[in-house]
Amino acid sequence: MADTKETKIAWKQLSKAGWQRHSLPGITVILLIVGLRLLGMFQELEWRTLDTFLRWRPDEPVDERLLIVGIDEADIQAIGTYPVPDADLAQLVDTLSADEPRAIGIDIFRDLPVEPGHAQLSEQFANNERLFAIEKIVGQAIAPPPAAPNEQVGFADFPLDADGFVRRTFLGMFPPVDHPEPDTFHFSLPLVLAQSYLASEGLSLGNGQRNSNNMAFGDRELATFQAHDGGYVGTNASGVQMLINVRSGPAPFEIVSLQEVMTGRVAASQIRDRVVLVGVMSLSNKDLVNSAAVDAANPGLFFGIEMHAHVTSQILSAVLDDRPLITVWSDGWEIFWMVWWGGIGMLLVRMVPRPTGYVLTVILVGAGLVAFSFGLLWQMGWWLPVVPALTAFAINGVILSGFYLYDQTLRSRIAERQRVIEGTYDAIHNGPLQTLALVLKQGDRLDSELSTQLTSLNQELRTVYQRLQQEALSPEDQLQLGNQKVIDIRQALHEVLYEVYVETMQRDFPGFDSIKFQVVKFEPMYEQGLTMDERRSLCRLLEEMLLNVGKYAVNAKRLTVACYANATDNLIQVADNGKGAPLALPDKLSSAAKTSPSKGRGTQQAQLLAQRLGGTYERSLAATGTHCELRWPGPKTRWWRQQFSPLQLIPLGK
Repeated sequence: MADTKETKIAWKQLSKAGWQRHSLPGITVILLIVGLRLLGMFQELEWRTLDTFLRWRPDEPVDERLLIVGIDEADIQAIGTYPVPDADLAQLVDTLSADEPRAIGIDIFRDLPVEPGHAQLSEQFANNERLFAIEKIVGQAIAPPPAAPNEQVGFADFPLDADGFVRRTFLGMFPPVDHPEPDTFHFSLPLVLAQSYLASEGLSLGNGQRNSNNMAFGDRELATFQAHDGGYVGTNASGVQMLINVRSGPAPFEIVSLQEVMTGRVAASQIRDRVVLVGVMSLSNKDLVNSAAVDAANPGLFFGIEMHAHVTSQILSAVLDDRPLITVWSDGWEIFWMVWWGGIGMLLVRMVPRPTGYVLTVILVGAGLVAFSFGLLWQMGWWLPVVPALTAFAINGVILSGFYLYDQTLRSRIAERQRVIEGTYDAIHNGPLQTLALVLKQGDRLDSELSTQLTSLNQELRTVYQRLQQEALSPEDQLQLGNQKVIDIRQALHEVLYEVYVETMQRDFPGFDSIKFQVVKFEPMYEQGLTMDERRSLCRLLEEMLLNVGKYAVNAKRLTVACYANATDNLIQVADNGKGAPLALPDKLSSAAKTSPSKGRGTQQAQLLAQRLGGTYERSLAATGTHCELRWPGPKTRWWRQQFSPLQLIPLGK
């Protein structure tokens, strides 16, 4: 649909003149978004966005350093009993060990014997340095196999987010105080498996050089998760944790069944020099974790052994292939990122002149923000605060601009209505009213009653214009003078002040009767940054200055009224050459003013206005007349004067 003429005019006014007026809501929105983000209001949305981005990545090749032996439902049925007996596990370990893998991780709890074959499996745990067992130390503890050496045990716990999903992993931690070994630092299963694999590459586990809290293999440090990293706010970061960068694609690892291994259907090359993880992959076992980041057949449900494989692969790929780990920016840079995009939303309204083009631009820029954030996560592992940044951009770029546009459209329609009123009145004034005026000049030839009716009609027609003009203005855009005249204060300041001068001088006050000469100067002024309230106060001040002349000046012959700007300042000046005490207002003085009778309420208000504007107000009374002057700086010097005005020292005891 084509843009209407009114909409185009309103948009042009918004983009050119509405910036300062509308900047405060935009800044407020940015600060609110930053505050909500720091309070964790966007936490779950940011988690889900991270999950989505990880699923969006192109498929990665299968990691041939790992092999998963998944004991599925068919294997359990073939064995004929569950849990899987120790004898079957021992036989599986013997078969795998014959093909010389670098590590075998048994992700099945064996704190208690499952006969037959317990002695055989215990012997393997005790003598096979490539065989690793698991324990559980978070919550209800489960001990490792008694025969397994401590250095060949890794815990299988994962930290859960508030929504029940797994996005982080433990690398190591001290167990709770009720654990048999509370002072011994324990490592996770993926870390001990990766450590065994990398030992063959000549790399050992140590502390990071850039951050001593990080674990490292060689010069590759594993970024440690902190409580406020990324979208997290106040999360429990106990132990040494790391964000999980799952491997993308529907089949990131080779998965074989127990029966396939035992019947020789798995080639030795699929086992040799690999990390082999053995675990149950049967839904009846319920060894499941929730992960929306993995492109799995069952969305949200993921076997625990697969998650251990992802973490092990992440460590190996980071160290050997320089695959990115998920890292975050500092809090300061994240806040800057959100403020930046909120500011772009505010700036767009000045850059795009047409509403249709603006909507398209907002959509493209918003999509660019999402695409850029996704690209940084994909290529570099940077997790940026996408949701709060996009929210700040969308509110400032779409929602607030819609309100701004509505406001400007309404103002444009009011202005158009005002032009129609003025055009209609001009047509009536230049036509019928002129004819009526000629008829009224023939008053001696008219019947007295008819003359009275025509005079009343003439007055009524002229009053219609003032009434319509008043109705067309919003309350904040109008000023009603003492003679009930309503003026539009949206015009240029010097034009508004001139209208105040003209209307005020038409009022019936004794001081005006003696004035023979008027020296008038109304020229453009520095009005940028003035609020409607300040413009209204300036008009009131000029009206009051003139009324004081009309009320109190005695035999004044000359009146000087000047409203203009010099090189640096704005000036409003009213001077007369009469006698008496003008500007001594008849209203009740405050107690502070009783010691200075000439300083009435009007003078106090003028001085307060001058202080607000960063200027000065002076009033001088002499035998040659009274001079009043308000002076305030233009936009380039006003802020400076307000910030660095000299201090007023008040003597003690005063």
